[in-house]
Amino acid sequence: MTLSRYRYVVVEGPIGAGKTSLTRKLAEHLGADILLENAGDNPFLPRFYQEPKRYALPTQLHFLFDRARQLRDLAQGDLFHAGTVSDFLIDKDMLFARLNLDDDEFELYQKVYADLAPQAPTPDLVIYLQAPIEALKERVKRRGLDFERSMDAGYLQRLANSYSEFFHRYEDAPLLIVNTSNLNFAESEADFELLLERMSKMRGPREFFSRAA
Repeated sequence: MTLSRYRYVVVEGPIGAGKTSLTRKLAEHLGADILLENAGDNPFLPRFYQEPKRYALPTQLHFLFDRARQLRDLAQGDLFHAGTVSDFLIDKDMLFARLNLDDDEFELYQKVYADLAPQAPTPDLVIYLQAPIEALKERVKRRGLDFERSMDAGYLQRLANSYSEFFHRYEDAPLLIVNTSNLNFAESEADFELLLERMSKMRGPREFFSRAA
């Protein structure tokens, strides 16, 4: 199977969907560079999970500045030398901002975003990973990050809903929507090969991939 047309691939999905592990695996398979959102480097994130109202704005602004810098470096580099696989889509920053900020903070965030004007090449493919809320909760628990232990289950549900609404309207790049309920790309080579095959056969602007139990 040939995947040479995919020079810039973005893997997205809510917390616990498995986007970072799949990003790493795809990058290795494609011999591509990897671009990660580095959530662990955000000093406000642990405090956000403890006090969401107080720390939502600095958390979101830190992510915005960091992602804008990474994309600027990407635009200045030779993207097409080896290709790039990323675990974040800059467009989704507004999703988190709208979900977590009050009206005045969101207005300020929009102004900062407009001034930064973060630009990224249009992906050749966006892979959106879906999973039932119970599966997301179990995966978050299993990976055992201390600052995620206090995450409210209601927040995870609202986040998953926001992702679903966002990608329902998304038309900027070819989109492969993957239901991961019965797929484990990190641990199953067979599942990963199925995904690669599905990517190679993708022809339409929006397609779906799942596997029966």
